[in-house]
Amino acid sequence: MLKLPAHNRYDYSAIETRKDYSWPGGKRLAFYIAINIEHFAFGTGIGVDPTVRGGPQTQRNWAWRDYGNRVGNWRLFRMLDELGLPASILLNGEVCEHYPEIIARIKARGDDVIGHGRTNAEGLRGLWETDEARLIEDATATITRHLGKRPTGWMGPAASESNVTPDLLKEAGYTHNLDWPVDDQPIWMRTRSGPILSVPYPLEQNDAGHQVLRDHTGREFAEMIVDQFEEMLEESVHRPLVCAISMHGYVVGQPFRFRALKKAIAHCVNHPQADRVWFTTAGQIAEHCFTLEPGIIPAA
Repeated sequence: MLKLPAHNRYDYSAIETRKDYSWPGGKRLAFYIAINIEHFAFGTGIGVDPTVRGGPQTQRNWAWRDYGNRVGNWRLFRMLDELGLPASILLNGEVCEHYPEIIARIKARGDDVIGHGRTNAEGLRGLWETDEARLIEDATATITRHLGKRPTGWMGPAASESNVTPDLLKEAGYTHNLDWPVDDQPIWMRTRSGPILSVPYPLEQNDAGHQVLRDHTGREFAEMIVDQFEEMLEESVHRPLVCAISMHGYVVGQPFRFRALKKAIAHCVNHPQADRVWFTTAGQIAEHCFTLEPGIIPAA
């Protein structure tokens, strides 16, 4: 009998057979925005390029990505301020060392900070376990030193993992992980040291994948946000769901994309049924799940 390589991180669970629950205040749809704030090595390592895909690292693609830290992220912060929205900041540890004004803005806003590795110029797969553990420790320590509070949520650079990443995260004190785009609800995952919560994070509702790798326009991304929100809001009558949108300042912070984005997010915030929506963060979603009775969240 054919036996394919597999994992044992979670059991299969059909969403229609699960127990019902609600988000705080009886809300049915949890909506959060994730902003990826990243720093890259110059002329080496990995990193996306909108024009020469898979090509070498150059000063041009480094500068294009740094545009997010100099300009694009500030547009996103302004939009969030105007709409009164919190955010989950997926933060490279190296950002803390290079962009003090960004760190000050995150602290002033009180945003949820998610560990996002040291830099998006490196992945986790292929590292020896001790080296990966050191990378996680380094990123955690740097963020903690600059933010004054350690992150308890994690998403690896480019959502990359080795086969032991969830184990190392649990052992490093992390309580929730965003690396697995497996569900529209949080689920518990197994690690060798006990369970860790998987919070939904979008692979497809992600500006980098859509607009850098698949050539979709800013308006198409905006339409996708509205369609995702509307469909999930309708379905949330039957079950609680998480609608997450992922953004990068160097992608959707470009003016020609940003204009449509603002309209799409405002549509969600000002929706006639917005009273059924919990505008929140990944960290607050995790914290709420930790308060629920055992067996409510699908268990590993």
